[in-house]
Amino acid sequence: MSLRLRLSLTLGAAFALIWALAAAWMLSDLRNQMMFSLDQRLVASARMVAGLLEQLPALPGKGEGTHFSAEQLNIPGGMACQVSSLRGEILARSHNNPEQALEAEKMGFHDQMIDGAPWRTFTLARGDVRITTADRVIEREALNMSILLAASVPVGVALLGCLCLLWLGIGQGLTPLNRLREALMRRNADSLEPLQIQAFPSELKPLLETQNQLFLRIGKTIERERRLTGDAAHELRSPLTAIKTHLQVARMTEGNARDQSLARAEEGADRLHRTLEQLLLLARVEGSLSFDDGVQCSAEQVAKLAIQDSASDQRQRIRLHLPERLSAAPLQMPAVLSIAALRNLLDNALRHTPADGPVELSLETSGNRVRFVVRDHGPGIAPDDLQHLTQRFWRNGQSTGCGLGLAIVQAIVQRCACTLHFDSRPDGLRVELTMPLQPA
Repeated sequence: MSLRLRLSLTLGAAFALIWALAAAWMLSDLRNQMMFSLDQRLVASARMVAGLLEQLPALPGKGEGTHFSAEQLNIPGGMACQVSSLRGEILARSHNNPEQALEAEKMGFHDQMIDGAPWRTFTLARGDVRITTADRVIEREALNMSILLAASVPVGVALLGCLCLLWLGIGQGLTPLNRLREALMRRNADSLEPLQIQAFPSELKPLLETQNQLFLRIGKTIERERRLTGDAAHELRSPLTAIKTHLQVARMTEGNARDQSLARAEEGADRLHRTLEQLLLLARVEGSLSFDDGVQCSAEQVAKLAIQDSASDQRQRIRLHLPERLSAAPLQMPAVLSIAALRNLLDNALRHTPADGPVELSLETSGNRVRFVVRDHGPGIAPDDLQHLTQRFWRNGQSTGCGLGLAIVQAIVQRCACTLHFDSRPDGLRVELTMPLQPA
């Protein structure tokens, strides 16, 4: 169902309901006023007959039953009039219809059945006579129905006119959305330029701004993927070239030279394998893939698992410092990501620390967060290079890694509401990684 049709049905139903209630109220009041007017006509006719009788000769006596025409008594058409004595004798009547006498014992208005038809009567006492006027209920209802129909037609026409104007007005109000749709249809598939639509309603400007922000994010994502593809192609080409070169040398040599070439080719294959693993992990972290496997680890467990997963030949250099009181609450993030982030920090610290130097890992809890501090004993990082540490494939002249470890840590920090801080000093680099804990 289109938005225009949905709005028209919703607002049209509301209009119809309100108009129906208003029309019912108006017609009900009109009916009451009509019935009141007809009753007042009976009263006026009875008083007029009473005044006329005062001007006529004496009425006949008992048993003589005189009949007057409606014109003689000035009775409106469709009404009946009866003059009777206090003892119930009919002294005069306007016509023979109805044949049954009108009941005149009760004063004022009264509904009664005469000749099988309902009548509305009014009796007025004037001296020693009673004057009763009456009209048929069916004629009153017919007159009332004709008036109600005459009043209903303008209401119905006005309602239909409002619905038509509502349909046209909604269509006109949705014109900016049609312009937005046409602008999107005219764009090329690879165009990510912001939309520029003039005279756009203020209510729809957030939609346009959100659309432009989406284009901007898509453009940044595509640019990041292009840069990653280019950097990855460059980084993978180097180990592949080295492996190919060492294998060619091994094929042409023998003895120790052949063994050295095969060993270096194996080192190149290991480096290529690590780079591919880091690239796959970075793509998963920056993508929408889920890492939630149901496993929950505390801060101490994450630290020990990260040490266990770090470089196998150098993990004995890592010194773990645990406080006396450490929260046992699990981390509020996937265990895979927390272990991967801390492991990359430890591998980076081991890589920049001299072979005989230790790497220190300390933990500290504060509220619902835990802070991991990784300290190496290397030469530190120049202040101008701190801003480049989390860039992909960035390495200083002393690094032997692939340049993706800290970029993965930064991606995990952004995804899991963590914080990352670098503090370079002459005695080494300190990295603080803060992770959220699940509330107790």
